[in-house]
Amino acid sequence: MPSTVHALVAGDDLLRATRAAGSLVGGGVRSGVVVHLAVSAFWTFVLTRLRVRGVVGGAVAGLVIAALDLEIIGRRNAQIRALPTVPQWLDHVAFGVLVARSAQVDGREAG
Repeated sequence: MPSTVHALVAGDDLLRATRAAGSLVGGGVRSGVVVHLAVSAFWTFVLTRLRVRGVVGGAVAGLVIAALDLEIIGRRNAQIRALPTVPQWLDHVAFGVLVARSAQVDGREAG
């Protein structure tokens, strides 16, 4: 969401990040949607298995994911490197918080 709001305010292409994700597998927007879904599903699984809970836990997890996705993997890709940095990091933090809070609300922390 933060990167979408940033793109709207800046007058940037709303599908730029999706195209960048798609470029990881040699595709465009459609490939980008698949990559985003696959990466989100993977990280949701990881955070759930690690039992990451709460706003702080989710935010920290989001920062770790951003470092891996954007700085380690993404820095090798020109389209990902070209994305505005802060909104992308904020997207990852928001993702981590949403996954962690959702797991907490669903009661998955028990057991």
